Amino acid sequence: MAKDEKGLTPMMKQFFSMKAKHPDALLLFRCGDFYETYCDDAIETSKILGITLTKRNNGAASGDEMAGFPHHALDTYLPKLVRAGKRVAICDQLEDPKKKREEIKGKRGLTAMDKMVKRGITELVTPGVAMGDNVLNYKENNFLAAVHFGKGACGVSFLDISTGEFLTGEGSFDYVEKLIGNFAPKEVLYNRERKQDFLKYFGSRICTFELDEWVFTEQTARQKLLKHFKTKNLKGFGTDHLHNGIVAAGAIMQYLEITQHTNISHITSLARIEEEKYVRLDRFTIRSLELVAPMHDEGTSLLNVLDRTVTPMGGRMLRRWMVFPLKDVKTINERLDVVDYFFREPDFRICVDEQFHRVGDLERIISRVAAGRVSPREVVQLKNALMALQPVKSACSSTNNEVLKRIGEQINLCESLRERIENEIHPDPPQLVAKGDVIADGFNSELDELRAIRTGGKQYLIEIQQKEIEQTGITSLKVGFNNVFGYYLEVRNTFRNKVPADWIRKQTLAQAERYITPELKEYEAKILGADEKILALEAKLFAELVQDMQTFIPQIQINANLIAHVDCLLSFAKTAEAQRYVRPVIDEENVIDIRQGRHPVIETQLPIGEQYVPNDVLLDSEHQQIMIITGPNMAGKSALLRQTALIVLLAQAGSFVPAESARIGLVDKIFTRVGASDNISLGESTFMVEMTEAANILNNVTPRSLVLFDELGRGTSTYDGISIAWAIVEHLHEQPRARARTLFATHYHELNEMEKIFKRIRNYNVAVQEQNGRVIFIRKLQRGGSEHSFGIHVAEIAGMPPSIVKRAGVVLRELEADNSQVGTNTRPSAKKLEQSREGVQLSFYQLNDPVLQQIRDEILGLDINNLTPMDALNRLNDIKRIVSPNGA
Repeated sequence: MAKDEKGLTPMMKQFFSMKAKHPDALLLFRCGDFYETYCDDAIETSKILGITLTKRNNGAASGDEMAGFPHHALDTYLPKLVRAGKRVAICDQLEDPKKKREEIKGKRGLTAMDKMVKRGITELVTPGVAMGDNVLNYKENNFLAAVHFGKGACGVSFLDISTGEFLTGEGSFDYVEKLIGNFAPKEVLYNRERKQDFLKYFGSRICTFELDEWVFTEQTARQKLLKHFKTKNLKGFGTDHLHNGIVAAGAIMQYLEITQHTNISHITSLARIEEEKYVRLDRFTIRSLELVAPMHDEGTSLLNVLDRTVTPMGGRMLRRWMVFPLKDVKTINERLDVVDYFFREPDFRICVDEQFHRVGDLERIISRVAAGRVSPREVVQLKNALMALQPVKSACSSTNNEVLKRIGEQINLCESLRERIENEIHPDPPQLVAKGDVIADGFNSELDELRAIRTGGKQYLIEIQQKEIEQTGITSLKVGFNNVFGYYLEVRNTFRNKVPADWIRKQTLAQAERYITPELKEYEAKILGADEKILALEAKLFAELVQDMQTFIPQIQINANLIAHVDCLLSFAKTAEAQRYVRPVIDEENVIDIRQGRHPVIETQLPIGEQYVPNDVLLDSEHQQIMIITGPNMAGKSALLRQTALIVLLAQAGSFVPAESARIGLVDKIFTRVGASDNISLGESTFMVEMTEAANILNNVTPRSLVLFDELGRGTSTYDGISIAWAIVEHLHEQPRARARTLFATHYHELNEMEKIFKRIRNYNVAVQEQNGRVIFIRKLQRGGSEHSFGIHVAEIAGMPPSIVKRAGVVLRELEADNSQVGTNTRPSAKKLEQSREGVQLSFYQLNDPVLQQIRDEILGLDINNLTPMDALNRLNDIKRIVSPNGA
């Protein structure tokens, strides 16, 4: 948005000079009581916010577009801009306009720019770098990510500046893509020279920002990190050997500098992402299992069902646990032990739950302390949180659970900080320091004296008013104040003749006049001076407290993490109690044995009075490695597959599970290929997406994996689909490195033959009953394959016109008759189908022709008793159009 400065007003020159610093960001330019945007920024801002776009004359021949909003509405509009993926530079006035006017009054030789209020960019807010609650989701991390394309591996790093969490790792492009899917960053940084590589491996659906190539060098990155952490190396963080990960982490630090976020003392460590500790879940699996977000707006995710956390930190951690289940039996059982303890000790549970309701967002509050942006109310909330931790620490320390005992020992009550806040800050302060009454009475003697002057001075003004009334006899006299004249005496016109000669008239109104006296002005100076001094002193004292609070950042961050951990486990216990979950058995064996398992989400969405039908699933590596599940559409095959994966995932996250009993042999990866989708924007058909996802599974599967295939091969011809499905199942059975526990739901009944050939394949079907030509879904898994899909019945209950349903039945019978003849060509006989259509057209009463069927249905649907003559003619005309659509 480069602009020729010739002919521009001083303010527009100032605008373009600020815009040049961040040309890729929308610039909110403070003008008095408004934030204004100009030119291209205004056009874009008006579209996103839905505000009016106008024009201004900037002194040039043509006008510039402008759009703005009141400055107090920033909290309303800024989140909309950031959530639209925009970077926003906030340019504020750095001087008080009133003081500026007084400063330049009477000075000569000043240029127009000298008279301008100084402005500067005070904050650059981007989707990945945000600190304010107005932008952040309190139960979701706001990660910024950076990707570095190294020689042998790809480095990646994640930072949530609002909490201080900073992580790094490296690996294959597939591994980094998985991490990006799991962490769901709001913005990703990468080297602009590697744009094509980024698009190739990670796509274009995420918000990105390009940085210069020099940022992505190991020397630059290490220097940034070592300078920030004040260490000689990164060995203490366990990340020193992650060369590519370090480059990515350094790029993030550089970006913070670019966006003017330099108060980051709350970023106290750089943690390594330990791949070997967690179950691998790719983005397809996270999406199809609806772990953290439903695929449809009206849907419900697993997180929605499980999340009964009380604290924002707990909510954020629970989201992370859902996409990072554990692979260590000991750690999983430690979590399960705590959940179990909550069941056995209701008093302990009630105590913890009550105190957690008082904690608030401890993690983000202490981050704002580091940034110097914490409010007085948040400081008091921090004190309340520390007070709430006292009974929690005591309760945890007195348990007989080792995990809770350790947590009790690690909680730091920060008593000296809590006492300082209690002594220094008013119990109910305003949100802003500038509002006053932040510092507690009795803490600072100078402040107490100034407050006494302010209070006493105002009382003295009342005494002046009473004295002047008595001396002048003006009974309606009153003392008032405004920003122009300060304090004044107001006299109504009926008493004007009683005004003493030494009073000085300052303003004439329609019904009164206003005067000042030397005595009044003397006390005005004292009172106003006290107000200004009070605000300045309160700001100074508050800033000193915030500065001293920064030494407690590491301890409070540890407290926040411990609270989040316990809150997640408490949430598991609450859900388990409400939904009748049981504790699973976790071991290293290769067996998944679920008895009477239920889908944790679907069972909560059923109509009142309807019960979810539970089912058993047994998978092992010796006898029943692959279950081929056939059965009708809508019978519950997909739900069965998903519930198995969700039960395994819940168990390895440390939660109880919806089942009568469950034994879970550790799973290292969960893969799903379910549902139909396409990616038309990249030229990928439904079948291409299906094959890409299947290839990803087969290239990464191990014998400890859990694999779910639902309707594989449906995107191509029948024989192609059967062939691919057969080959994949055979590969999973025969290839030692791919011998995963597998559920394979299909409508290809030909796959039932595989049980006769392969020893670890078993056929199952989801049972139905046919009664009087209707299909009843029993939703019970039983041994043996099925030969019917009942798709026509599903079409009927979906509301398909009856004529189409009946014709489909005729075609199906013809096709089945053809395929039942041994030794004949099994291709559908088009001639026979045509004959069946033509033959029935000879007889109106056979009605196998779709047109005749539709005519019959129209006639049968007539209500003769209530049909008017005009209605009859109209319906007859409708029937004629069925026979002759063109009106012939």
